[in-house]
Amino acid sequence: MTVRVRFAPSPTGFLHVGGARTALFNWLFARHEGGVFLLRVEDTDRARSSEEMTQAILDGLDWLGLSVDEGPFFQADGVVRHRADALALLERGAAYPCFCSADELASRREDAKRRGKGFGYDGRCRELAEGVARARVASGDPHALRFEVPAGGTAWEDLVHGRVAFDNGTLDDFIILRSDGTPVYNLAVVSDDLDGRITHVIRGDDHLSNTPKQILLYRALGRPCPEFGHVPLILGMDGKRLSKRHGAMSVLAYRDMGLLPDGMVNFLALLGWSPGDDREVLDREQLIDAFSVGRILKKGAVFDIEKLEWLNGRHIAAAPADALAPAILEIISDRAVRVGSTLRETHPGIDDRSRLLAVIDLVKDRPRTLPALADQAAPFFAAGIEYEQGAVDRFLRPPDEVAGILRVLGAGLDTHTGPWSGEDLERVIRGLAEELDIGAGRVINPLRVALMGQAVSPGIFEVAALMGRDRTRARIDSALGFLDAMAATA
Repeated sequence: MTVRVRFAPSPTGFLHVGGARTALFNWLFARHEGGVFLLRVEDTDRARSSEEMTQAILDGLDWLGLSVDEGPFFQADGVVRHRADALALLERGAAYPCFCSADELASRREDAKRRGKGFGYDGRCRELAEGVARARVASGDPHALRFEVPAGGTAWEDLVHGRVAFDNGTLDDFIILRSDGTPVYNLAVVSDDLDGRITHVIRGDDHLSNTPKQILLYRALGRPCPEFGHVPLILGMDGKRLSKRHGAMSVLAYRDMGLLPDGMVNFLALLGWSPGDDREVLDREQLIDAFSVGRILKKGAVFDIEKLEWLNGRHIAAAPADALAPAILEIISDRAVRVGSTLRETHPGIDDRSRLLAVIDLVKDRPRTLPALADQAAPFFAAGIEYEQGAVDRFLRPPDEVAGILRVLGAGLDTHTGPWSGEDLERVIRGLAEELDIGAGRVINPLRVALMGQAVSPGIFEVAALMGRDRTRARIDSALGFLDAMAATA
């Protein structure tokens, strides 16, 4: 048997974190089993569906790299088949026409509410004589089709939760076809999954109550059921269901925040699933190899933005520089445009690709997002330098004393005739600190601020080596001018 799974979003909103994780679990299962991943857009709610949302879902899947084997199919295109399946249930005696109007049902619901009782359909149309019901249908009386829930219970072996059982007495006879001829969700889903030859349905726990109804429909149609697996919901850090305040945004919002698709995929995979060992940083192939439905956890998973950013940082560190370079250039270029300039004006020399790649390789271990990586790469090429106030307060005070250290350092570098390498620069700089009889940090930290404008950077010796002799000296001179201005206003 070839495994066939589907992701079936409704285009009434963006592809959010919960939907993306459902799509990912289905995709990983299909890839692990050598099966088929199908996309079906459930767009029968025409009033709330939109082409914009459909495209946003497709864009989200594309960014995540969840390639679709079949589809996208659109549920609205299957309405004729849905009706045929509903009529087949009527012919089999598993469904019956219901002539109760929406107003009548609303009135009964309100009456039950006034009496402090729950409302459930009382089955009155089921009791109509067959001849009476047929005559009313033939005369054109508006009617829906209701499925007749049999007595007993419905149970299945859930791929995540194990045995799950429902008492059929808790289920009303539910509508499968509205009076306007449009199908209701549960019928449409069953019909579509049969048409798509779906073997496994992996979806959120919020669909658990739909499953007994769908199993009953499969049985009444005389068709085998797929296997069902229901994934626990994603929770916020406060243990409540994930909402916008926790981070339940479109996955494309995380792209815009500077996350890598591989980082997002890694994080989503660990939301309620474990590889069976202590690994947390996994690439796509490792996820596919390790994935099994049996390792999906039964309890809700917590959305931790800190862990997401940490994992993303690990994927940035592992990514080749040439894969990161286009995004870094775009970010720095966009910043230049915002100040009314161009990339080459604000960052001359950044089009030297080999140097850009060397810079990215040097700085990529620490940042957790692409904008943070751009923050680390940009100073190597910037025409001017800006100093972070925190770095100034921490390492450039008192200004006259720091200026004296940097002047000695600048003079020492001017006389250095050896290779401009990290190893040689470390020897020179540490030697100057010894000559001044101060700790090396009192030279290194002001130099870091002078070169990068920041309190944190990769190894400063490697930074200076990659920045080059001329730019390093120019940055020290700029810092000296800044320090002299500080001292004058102190």
